[in-house]
Amino acid sequence: MQAEGFRRARARFLVPTLVNCALLAAISGCHRAPSPEVVATVNGKQILRSELERNYRATVGDNPQETSPEQANITRLSILDQMINYEIIQQRAAKLNLVASDEDVNAKLTEVKAPYTQEGFDKHLKEMGVTLDDFKRELRRNLTSAKLLNKEVESKIDITDAEINSYYAAHKSDFNLIEPRYGIAQIVVTASPSAQAANANLQNNKAASEADARKKIQALYSKLESGDDFAALAENYSEDPNTASNGGDMGFVFESQLRENAEVYDAIAKLKPGQFTEVLPITQGAGSVRRTVGFAIYKLLSREAAGQRTLNDPNVQQWIRQQLRSARAQLLRSAFFEVMRNQAQVRNYFAEQILKQGAK
Repeated sequence: MQAEGFRRARARFLVPTLVNCALLAAISGCHRAPSPEVVATVNGKQILRSELERNYRATVGDNPQETSPEQANITRLSILDQMINYEIIQQRAAKLNLVASDEDVNAKLTEVKAPYTQEGFDKHLKEMGVTLDDFKRELRRNLTSAKLLNKEVESKIDITDAEINSYYAAHKSDFNLIEPRYGIAQIVVTASPSAQAANANLQNNKAASEADARKKIQALYSKLESGDDFAALAENYSEDPNTASNGGDMGFVFESQLRENAEVYDAIAKLKPGQFTEVLPITQGAGSVRRTVGFAIYKLLSREAAGQRTLNDPNVQQWIRQQLRSARAQLLRSAFFEVMRNQAQVRNYFAEQILKQGAK
């Protein structure tokens, strides 16, 4: 009888203990630590060290600028944080049935391959160190992210005529141009290695030397002469991180600013809207120490004379609407990402490892 009573008491103790252990497993302690290959988990989905290292190498290039292991790991932590956010987005999109279809991926692949021959595209994949399946997988992720943001953010933005009128009334003086201004787009190729420039365009395409930069910009110029779309080439190949994603659009540049570079101003001043310049050098320094650091092609989108712009001007309304929409989209995207992150179960083992080693 005593033995039976002991077994029952032991069972009463073990059952709640095991249940509590299961409930706490996602938080701490009662689960087996992952293998060293796992650097983070998002709702149980593992992010592997090999994936982190691949993205790290793609970011810093073959000639990393980090001067110490500490700086290298700071970069890795930043990259891993982006990977975690990316995984959260992908999981949310899958939950909402917004994953890009095979048809979506194949259509985008056809668009990306358009500037290449098949041999050239295969060579490009090899240079990036990815297979076609890897490339298609990344396309699917990007398209999926876009579909999610369109549904959860972009589709909820509505800019009213009243808001446009209110903005114009508050900023009327901003539409009184004291000098002519030019709407300009650019395609930029730089000669020096730069991780930032490598990640600027859709192709992750970066010239590695001045000779390589010359060859690349001349090839792009030939494509423009053959009728290729300027914005599409800028998105895929321009190395300026601030404008490539917008099809090279620099916005409006006042004439006085443009005149600061006489060669660029002279080339653009001769153009009609829709035309583009020849290849122009990008230089640094002055006098005998002036050197070429890259090359650019500029396209004139529009030219506006000085004077007051009225609210009846469709260009004014379009500009205000875009400004209001962009600001609201940025705010909503930031809030959306924060909410998704709060709702996810994230464990950053790489950060924990660094903190533990630093405490020794």
